[in-house]
Amino acid sequence: MKILGLVTEYNPFHNGHLYHLLESKKITNSDYSVCIMSGNFLQRGEPALLDKWSRAKMAIDNGVDLVIELPFIYSCQSAEYFSYGAIKILDSLGIVDSICFGSEYGSIDSLGLIADVLIEEPDDYKEYLKKYLNEGNSYPKSRSSALYDFFKTQKLNDHLYLKELLSSPNNILGIEYMKALKKINSNIIPYTIKRISSNYHDKEIKGNISSATAIREEFFKNNALDNIKDTVPIETYNYLIDFLKDYKSFNSIENFNQILLYILRTMSHEDLSNYKEVEKGLENRILKCFSQSNDISNILNCIMTKRYTLTRLKRILFHILLNLDKNMFDYLNSFGPQYARVLGANRKGLEILSTAKNTSSIPIITKFSNYKKYKNNVLSKMIELDKKATDIYFMGLSGLTDVSSYNLDYYISPYFKK
Repeated sequence: MKILGLVTEYNPFHNGHLYHLLESKKITNSDYSVCIMSGNFLQRGEPALLDKWSRAKMAIDNGVDLVIELPFIYSCQSAEYFSYGAIKILDSLGIVDSICFGSEYGSIDSLGLIADVLIEEPDDYKEYLKKYLNEGNSYPKSRSSALYDFFKTQKLNDHLYLKELLSSPNNILGIEYMKALKKINSNIIPYTIKRISSNYHDKEIKGNISSATAIREEFFKNNALDNIKDTVPIETYNYLIDFLKDYKSFNSIENFNQILLYILRTMSHEDLSNYKEVEKGLENRILKCFSQSNDISNILNCIMTKRYTLTRLKRILFHILLNLDKNMFDYLNSFGPQYARVLGANRKGLEILSTAKNTSSIPIITKFSNYKKYKNNVLSKMIELDKKATDIYFMGLSGLTDVSSYNLDYYISPYFKK
């Protein structure tokens, strides 16, 4: 039993994801796959187009064997914490042999070299980083520039590709996966596959393999699916049609416009400063911009600067919406992921679960209410955040349906495909 680990969002599952799954199994010589997938809120600070159960079904119906939810505390965070949470769960299962991720560059050795510098933080690197941060750049941009300058001084022959490498989203995630593996001394072997066709942020449909960003852009133009039919497997297409029939639209941050306006306009500067990624001075800018417009997109554009990226700002808003403040995050994160919650599995996935029950160092939860039997306060707080995330996620769709959407984590079972 050779088991491949994947870290995904599947928002939605498209042809590029299918290619990645099949190629990953081939190059790792794996016959089983387990996927750690974001729940209802994503790394870039947005609600997923479709809920976590619909996306888990897409994954299982397209050949993933087991889907495990990445808890909200990690799914809606910077690349560093997102990657750590996912890698830690894969490692905790005790049965995953390899991980394979997509990257724009495609060299595992180069990504590993950069990860080493980020772990060790040589003095020269720290000086470069401080310099760029003091110039008012965002942390991701400052880090990329500092790494480029550091490797340039090392007189490495291949330092010239670094600027491009460090500006690509999947490369950045890949570096963080490598960093997490090294930090926890995992035995999981990393592989990477070079992305084909579209890049992560491409916004136009290109052939039958397009980026998830382009597919989402097409959705929000008119909620029509005809133009993306060739870019997704038929199983995904059918789920998208069914979701639109039920909810009339896909979820987006704009659906939370009113509740965000209410909450932010009742917060003080001190309240805001208690949240992660809200550094000194940002709380003033946020409150000022929330007083000047009623439109969340305009507000975000008002707050955004070269130092405060859009994804960072959106993550802050959803942390506020779920009341995940800095103290709570630091406390829960200090213990690491506490459980592996199953969202879906096929027959081979059930075989993985059967084996993992004897090897996993964290509880495997298939029935949500079972978390209570572990009498673990940290686990309870972490998984109850997932429930809160679900309840709030469906508030974004509640105006489009009269179906009750409260406490769904208790009522919706994992998708088991025979």
